[in-house]
Amino acid sequence: MSLNSQLYMLPEKLEALVKASLDDWKKNDKVRRLWLRDASVWTGTDEAQWLGWLDIVEKQLAQVDVFKKIAADVKKARFKQVLLLGMGGSSLCPEVLRMTFGKIKGFPELHVLDSTDPAQIKAIEAKVDLKRTICIVSSKSGSTLEPNIYKQYFVERIAKKVGAKEVGNRFIAITDPGSKMQQVAEADKFRHIFFGVPSIGGRYSALSNFGMIPAAVMGLDVAKFLKNTQEMVKACGANVAADKNPGVLLGAILGTAANEGLDKLTIISSPGIHDLGAWLEQLIAESTGKQGKGIIPVDREKLAKPEAYGSDRVFAYLRLETKPDNKQDAAVKALEKDGLPVVRISVKNTYNLGQEFFRWEIATAVAGSIIGINPFNQPDVEASKIETRKLTSEYEKTGSLPPESPFLETEGIKLYADEKNTAALKNSKTLVHVFCTPRGKPTRADLPAEFSCRLLATIRSIYRYPGKNTHSAW
Repeated sequence: MSLNSQLYMLPEKLEALVKASLDDWKKNDKVRRLWLRDASVWTGTDEAQWLGWLDIVEKQLAQVDVFKKIAADVKKARFKQVLLLGMGGSSLCPEVLRMTFGKIKGFPELHVLDSTDPAQIKAIEAKVDLKRTICIVSSKSGSTLEPNIYKQYFVERIAKKVGAKEVGNRFIAITDPGSKMQQVAEADKFRHIFFGVPSIGGRYSALSNFGMIPAAVMGLDVAKFLKNTQEMVKACGANVAADKNPGVLLGAILGTAANEGLDKLTIISSPGIHDLGAWLEQLIAESTGKQGKGIIPVDREKLAKPEAYGSDRVFAYLRLETKPDNKQDAAVKALEKDGLPVVRISVKNTYNLGQEFFRWEIATAVAGSIIGINPFNQPDVEASKIETRKLTSEYEKTGSLPPESPFLETEGIKLYADEKNTAALKNSKTLVHVFCTPRGKPTRADLPAEFSCRLLATIRSIYRYPGKNTHSAW
């Protein structure tokens, strides 16, 4: 085991500000207070209720036999595929593991469904043998619309192949205790039910059962994965000084940079761990984008020459040491040479991926504190669920949805927003006008941060297919 290392090169002014921020964290004992779940480190509201992820690795290692048993059970049953049904935080970590580790010999191949697009559902269904597939329904609240739709659809489809009495034995549920999904899984006699931790939000749940049960089922050595992760947990511990603490240091850079207008974070990942950026997008955008503030993550951007970038960027390079990319190395070196702020993270091997889950969770929490927001709540997510329920209720009553017009239609993409955001963006003609400014000019401070973070993450998800050149759109 070895710790993923971290280096950084910052402009002189930003480096001085980061040092001042770290001095403040040391002076006010904020690292220890973070670990004590002291909400005053942030906004003094409900933060203490959402810090269960801090000790989840220790708890998971204490029950590592659970992962060994489910892996053995699925292997013995000779399932050919495992199909995870989830959205957002419940599906992104398993997707990262699937893309990183691929199919592991002797275990079922993991597939992830996180879209309600009928064409994608059909495409996933065509890839699996329903007679030999086990489904994992992953929903923290148990009330999220999409996983419930997936579950009902595949229960009906698999029942036609194996019969109504057997179909429940082809499903596993991961959900919080007492949720509606638990009740459904018990009623339908699911093969297994595993519980999440109520004090861990979905986007911080990678190292909980939402990430580790699918990992075990696909054949990952979860004990090894968690033990490697534990090295980072220790390095980020309560007694490690802020300037020596890898998670706190990264968070200080991101939060301080955002306060200075460098609020765009370009994520560069080696090809062998390229899907990590998708997980980071949600963690960072959803955690920090609120109250007119935020960090906008940019994943899978084709790196340009340094002069193409504005003065609002920070670059994070996650380099897989066992299989680096020479072109990425050269591009990042050019950025550093030009004086742009760059953080380099050396990922020793793929089994050290959990170290990055934890490092970035700490960093996001610290950045949120420095920015001055609660990085654990999700006001707009809950608001959107309420609005969605209103729309579906209206559709059930009238048979149609209210008409909407996009505020921007370009390059095959239509962008919609509420009245406030539409007014703020009414003069935008291209995606560049929405998000970017020429180097050295002011950033779009009028663009509401959470809207910007979510919109960018949504648009970039359209381009998540390998080989797609999207640089011209940005």
